[in-house]
Amino acid sequence: MSEDGIEYEFGVPFPGKILEPDQWAKTALKRVPEGLLNFEELFGRPGPVLIDIGVGNGRSALTHAYRLPDDNILAVDILPVVIRYATRRGNQRGLHQMRFAVIGGRELLERHVPAASVTEIHCYHPQPYYRSDEVSLRLVTPDFLRLVWQALVPRGRFVIQTDHPAYWAYMKEICAFFFEFEEHNSPWPDAPDGRSRREMIARSKGLSIFRGTGTRRDDLDPAQAAELARKLPLPVFNADRRLIELDRLNGGKPPNRRGRR
Repeated sequence: MSEDGIEYEFGVPFPGKILEPDQWAKTALKRVPEGLLNFEELFGRPGPVLIDIGVGNGRSALTHAYRLPDDNILAVDILPVVIRYATRRGNQRGLHQMRFAVIGGRELLERHVPAASVTEIHCYHPQPYYRSDEVSLRLVTPDFLRLVWQALVPRGRFVIQTDHPAYWAYMKEICAFFFEFEEHNSPWPDAPDGRSRREMIARSKGLSIFRGTGTRRDDLDPAQAAELARKLPLPVFNADRRLIELDRLNGGKPPNRRGRR
């Protein structure tokens, strides 16, 4: 960290400055309450809600917090160690509109997020999982996309990103059933050097980054979305094991626990 309160990673600053301790926030959600969340109670204020799934060390969520200061941001990951880093960064920047929690994205959407309550859902570089016995752990499935569709408000946005070509081919195909989906070939304007640690590592290795945004299809009803989730194919592609090393560089080998990022 520099003397002016700017924190760097790979020479790229994290959004915001570290404040004096008396200005810090408390962003940790130590336990997700049972049942459906009341977002106004959770954040202590009304406002649009953005969910960041698989937030890692917090870079993407911090970017959202400064880009959308009126939004309430719930950022989650299944790995406690990265949530500790992310929480510390949110606290030190006085970002009272943020909450960080250890929970899987699917579990969060399925058990805790009311229908039509979220404005944006973001998911950067979900694990592709390489071994055949781990294929069922892949997060982006038709039923996960149904849950995203269900959580979003009318015309809500879903943002997805990966450096895995086979995963991206699957995402593009399946997302189009639930969203009006568009590819983005250039870096996000608010983070030209990368919205996430994984993106920065992948770009340093010369890998392509695949980005897309989906606008919720409001011509579907819940029964139709459920039928799509039942009929569409699962992500059973053969992952490229050469990308495993990037997972290690990103903060450790893929988790063995039975959860989905």
